[in-house]
Amino acid sequence: MGRHAKQRKRRSLRPVVLSSVLAVGVVGVIAVAGLFSVHVRDPRQRTSADSVAMAASAPAPVPVTGATVDASPSPTAGEETGASEQPGAAAGAADPSAGLSRQIPPFAPPDVKLGVTADAAVNTESIRVGALFTGDIGPGNHFCTASVIDSPGRNLILTAAHCLSGVSSITFVPGYHDGQAPFGSWQVSKVFTADGWQNGNDPDEDFAVLAVAPSNGQRIEDVVGGNPLGINAAWTVQTRLYGYPDGAEKPILCTNVTSREDTFQRRIDGPSFPGGTSGGPFIDAATGQVIGVIGGYQQGGDTDGTSYSAYFDHTVADLVTRAS
Repeated sequence: MGRHAKQRKRRSLRPVVLSSVLAVGVVGVIAVAGLFSVHVRDPRQRTSADSVAMAASAPAPVPVTGATVDASPSPTAGEETGASEQPGAAAGAADPSAGLSRQIPPFAPPDVKLGVTADAAVNTESIRVGALFTGDIGPGNHFCTASVIDSPGRNLILTAAHCLSGVSSITFVPGYHDGQAPFGSWQVSKVFTADGWQNGNDPDEDFAVLAVAPSNGQRIEDVVGGNPLGINAAWTVQTRLYGYPDGAEKPILCTNVTSREDTFQRRIDGPSFPGGTSGGPFIDAATGQVIGVIGGYQQGGDTDGTSYSAYFDHTVADLVTRAS
């Protein structure tokens, strides 16, 4: 029993003969009556114990075997912008004032080990994650992580705002590995950051939406697809976390359940997410939506084992609208 658990006080037993006799008589009558009464329940009715709330799972990412991908359109971010401006106000989300989640966290299938970091498999989800470069595309030259999001113009990527400090001429390479750009490279043409970041580097607004120019006449989302934006998500969500560590030539992936670190900060524990992984997406395993990017508190975390993200609410949705 925990130190703060209240112990029940024991009450002394009093031998009251008359009360005992009456009690035995009452029990006997009830037992006899019970022999002749049968409670019949309509099998079509469910009791509260029969009902289980289930979180719908998003389709599993499809393995990619070649460089050509059928990027089927997914719900646009514009469908999310009508949500409440308060974090957690959406159905199934958390109430920031209470810090409690009303959504049952989705659970991983048996073959997914939570809290374990490994190289990400090449599939339709992971190829939307890529590395950012400011010079030649090659080993050791990338500095942060970004991912493609679904948008009306099919030309937007998402990263952390702190990744953009003091850099210019940014190139994004989705699916980058081993010095290769299997889906091409895309030049950033415009950068959109929130007012709170522009006016004071507010960690609660450490996210940025980047527009990229067409490459070889193609829009980036038409080539690799885009993850839908998720806003006002519950704090407790099973999430896939991606990133490109400095010096690594492949993206890494860790699946774990997020929690609330502060009023507008999401936290996830996962080993081996060092510098370079900033901007990597938090992808809700149940919906496939991006609900955060590595950044925010401590610019994403002072230790490799814990990462943070600014909470995604109407502010990031407004950025996507502006960029579109």
